[in-house]
Amino acid sequence: MAYYQRVGDVPPKRHTQHRTPDGGLYYEELMGEEGFFSDSSLLYHRHIPSAIVDATAWELPDQATTPNHPLKPRHLKLHDLFAEQDWKGLDAVTGRRLVLGNGDVRISYVAAGETSPLYRNGIGDECVYIESGEGTVETVFGTLPVRQGDYVILPRATTHRWVPQGDQPLRAYFIEAESHITPAKRYLSKYGQLLEHAPYCERDLHSPAEPFLAEGTDVEVLVKHRDRTGVVGTRYVYPHHPFDVVGWDGCLYPYTFNISDYEPITGRVHQPPPAHQVFEGRNFVVCNFVPRKVDYHPLSIPVPYYHSNVDSDEVMFYCGGDYEARKGSGIGQGSISLHPGGHAHGPQPGAYERSIGAEFFDELAVMVDTFRPLEIGEGGHASEDSGYAWTWAGRGPA
Repeated sequence: MAYYQRVGDVPPKRHTQHRTPDGGLYYEELMGEEGFFSDSSLLYHRHIPSAIVDATAWELPDQATTPNHPLKPRHLKLHDLFAEQDWKGLDAVTGRRLVLGNGDVRISYVAAGETSPLYRNGIGDECVYIESGEGTVETVFGTLPVRQGDYVILPRATTHRWVPQGDQPLRAYFIEAESHITPAKRYLSKYGQLLEHAPYCERDLHSPAEPFLAEGTDVEVLVKHRDRTGVVGTRYVYPHHPFDVVGWDGCLYPYTFNISDYEPITGRVHQPPPAHQVFEGRNFVVCNFVPRKVDYHPLSIPVPYYHSNVDSDEVMFYCGGDYEARKGSGIGQGSISLHPGGHAHGPQPGAYERSIGAEFFDELAVMVDTFRPLEIGEGGHASEDSGYAWTWAGRGPA
């Protein structure tokens, strides 16, 4: 986003000589979006950043998807994907499992206990929600401490690795774009500043504070990218560790934003989902539902009205509290609901009536709305509660 940061040792003038203490040159790299016509940063490396000594195929975890056909709402129980102790041997790159996806966005989940390989996504930005646990994301820009409730925004092609900490798994929900991920455009001035009506501001965003330097030779980096067959991977070997940046400046960098810093927009009657938006990518948006006071019209019904998303699929990840509209459906912590376009959905039986008179909802959920149909990945099939579609009627097929 267009919010300037400067970290470490950079020269007074861009594209000019930047000398090391012994008189050598640092190597300047422009990392920029949209062919020099969007946000960028300049990074100053100790070594040539394009130097590699090997490149081999990297076999990705299963990326196949199947259509949501026959069309129906689905409940996926993500905690079922990882047995109690499995996470101790898994990392947040190779251990993630694909749950849902289409040509614009892929949603994966992991419970991880191991440090990941060095990795970068060459397809699009990643927005990662930390459901629980803590750790550090080490990046070419510097380090980011992460904790429960953090969104971690990683721009396309940012080399990084995940380092879980503590005795509990790092549970992470990955929203991988085919594009860039930004704050909602209606929150931004024409020059990129977050406006007064935005539910968060620049003070809530946390970028690396200092460079992070690492030593090493013949260092492997896993790269996710595309070819004509779909999503593929390559394993590079670099002669020097890619974490060799002594300084950088610009408007493109990774950052965190904690969901507890989101200030909900409320009203006398029920507010539609766009009031809860936090980020957007091409053909999808990210919203969150946080603990908040609810509607105060004397005749209000605080839970959502029934609605048909005729242009989108709606994915809700339930990550805290007690989601009022889904009571009685089997949905709980770590669940996903998929409500596809072409199907009317809304509160479970009884929730409509029970919500009358409520003044506060203690709920936490991350929503992704897509504008093309989502298909189901292997993690989605493996975690599905097959009875969810029938919970509004109270019975399944005859």
